[in-house]
Amino acid sequence: MFEYLKTWLALKTDRRAVTALEYGLIASLIAVVIVTGVKLIGTNLSTMFTSVAGNL
Repeated sequence: MFEYLKTWLALKTDRRAVTALEYGLIASLIAVVIVTGVKLIGTNLSTMFTSVAGNL
């Protein structure tokens, strides 16, 4: 019984998993922002190049 209680208390005070989860969420948010930005820039560049090619 004491071994179970000792293990439970050790797991309760271990914050490494929470920190790893937070870093994972931050990394995924950054990835979404980068992908969205690249898509917007790509669409705008494509439109601009099409316009330039049409004027030539």
